[in-house]
Amino acid sequence: MPNARSFKRFLTVFLVLLLAVCMLVLFKGYLDGHFRSMESLRAYVGSFGLFAPLVLTVIQAIQVVLPVLPGFLGCIVGAGMFGAMGGFWCNYIGISAGSIIAFLLARTFGTSLVQCMVPMEKYHSFVEWIERRRSYTVILFLAILLPLAPDDFLCYFSGLTGMSTKKFTWIILLGKPWCILGYSLFFAYFAK
Repeated sequence: MPNARSFKRFLTVFLVLLLAVCMLVLFKGYLDGHFRSMESLRAYVGSFGLFAPLVLTVIQAIQVVLPVLPGFLGCIVGAGMFGAMGGFWCNYIGISAGSIIAFLLARTFGTSLVQCMVPMEKYHSFVEWIERRRSYTVILFLAILLPLAPDDFLCYFSGLTGMSTKKFTWIILLGKPWCILGYSLFFAYFAK
């Protein structure tokens, strides 16, 4: 099937270029100081008008792939700007997409990429810790489910394991929403 293979190659190149452009735009925003505080991020996202929810979703995806701000900052801004449910959906879609992208990048580019993203001593200690555990799948699900786990690194690290993309995607889709929903509800009603 040469047509299917060509389309897949075209789609991959297109998505990589789109990701690169988004990263460059957000990196410029980072250099311009738009990610320094909740107020500056809110003003930056709001400056996109009708596209503000999409911009927040992309920011949340990219902050997993290339950490430029803490994810909870986007959760605060999303809940404050779009309400509990609007903020939840922007954050959930963005963080889930970024998690899957990080997994696929690690799967594609291997250990060298993950070691660039994480200090070597942290990488080695995490590998040793995982090797002593029986079920990485359960550990990953619990870490994704609970707040304050090193989610971004776990997404990259999981791409190095034998875990299937389908299993990882289900773990993200089922584990991620609860913490994000909790943040969204809290920040929408108590942190305005």
